[in-house]
Amino acid sequence: MNYIKHLTGFFDRIIKDSSLNPTHISLYLGLFQYWNVNRFKNPISITRDEVMRISKICSKATYHKCIRELNDKGYLKYEPSYNPFKGSMVFMFNFSEDLKPVQKKEIKNKKILPVNKQVLNKQDTTTEQALVSSINSINNTNTLNILNLEEQSQNFENKSLGLKKENEEKKLRQKKKNSVTPSAIEKPTIEEVKKYFQEQNHPDIEAQKFYNYFSSNGWLVGGKTKMVDWRAAAGNWILNSLNFKHNTDTSPTNRAKHLNSPTNKNYSEPL
Repeated sequence: MNYIKHLTGFFDRIIKDSSLNPTHISLYLGLFQYWNVNRFKNPISITRDEVMRISKICSKATYHKCIRELNDKGYLKYEPSYNPFKGSMVFMFNFSEDLKPVQKKEIKNKKILPVNKQVLNKQDTTTEQALVSSINSINNTNTLNILNLEEQSQNFENKSLGLKKENEEKKLRQKKKNSVTPSAIEKPTIEEVKKYFQEQNHPDIEAQKFYNYFSSNGWLVGGKTKMVDWRAAAGNWILNSLNFKHNTDTSPTNRAKHLNSPTNKNYSEPL
């Protein structure tokens, strides 16, 4: 059997049959593959699971419906087997005989192109190829123009981002300038400091300490921030100095008193 003619006859039949759907066609082609493996011998034994796998049918109900409809419409003969250990039998019909033979008159009526027309056709193909090449060149130029436009847009975006950053930096600088920052004080002289300490009834030695300490660190409070009001800082200095008690008596006789032991100490007592 010529399976090419058979398939051609099958497709001629399904073109005319509007009641079939793709599931019928896939099921028939799966059964045709079984028939092909069995050397086109009838009948063929099939198993439902294997045919469903080949024809890509997932539903058992769809499988049974389609194979019965193919049987009713004369595409095959289906004999189901209700025995789980025995496969169902299918008879495949040969559709190669349904093809109409091609008449020889139709072959004679075909016009053969002269040699000149064939040459013209060849020339036309060369012109078509030239046109295609020109189209390709146009497409290449279009792609180059698109790339240039993309580069220009990218450059424009980068420039706009750069301008935005510059404007933001300018705004930050302006805010820093406009923000009220404490101005640095004018450094006082030692006479001014002593005069202030005298007004607060504090000795000149503390005034000298105050002046020397802040002169050495550049008049910074805490070693970090610039001093705004030296009088306020001097006032804090005076308050802190009053909190400390100083032992002014540093004579050797006073120190020795701490080392003297009582004369009436009983050394027989345990420590």
